[in-house]
Amino acid sequence: MTKKDLETRFNEAVEKASQMTQASLPQDVQLRLYAFYKQATIGTMEIRQTSNFHLRDAFKTNAWMQISHISADEAKESYIEIINSLEK
Repeated sequence: MTKKDLETRFNEAVEKASQMTQASLPQDVQLRLYAFYKQATIGTMEIRQTSNFHLRDAFKTNAWMQISHISADEAKESYIEIINSLEK
């Protein structure tokens, strides 16, 4: 499969995800989707220290850090797989 195909499939999965409500997704799935999306679109995160600590942000940062070793393409594939599994 070509990179264009992957990009198209990823964009379609993002569109499907935007149609889903947060209430319909378990929090662990939301975190995984967040992490794979960030890794796919931004890449490995840079740790920043902020004075405002929010527990939710800590969970999101942790989820993203756990997958920081994978490539953007791998993250896109994982994101697509999760969205496709939720549709079934």
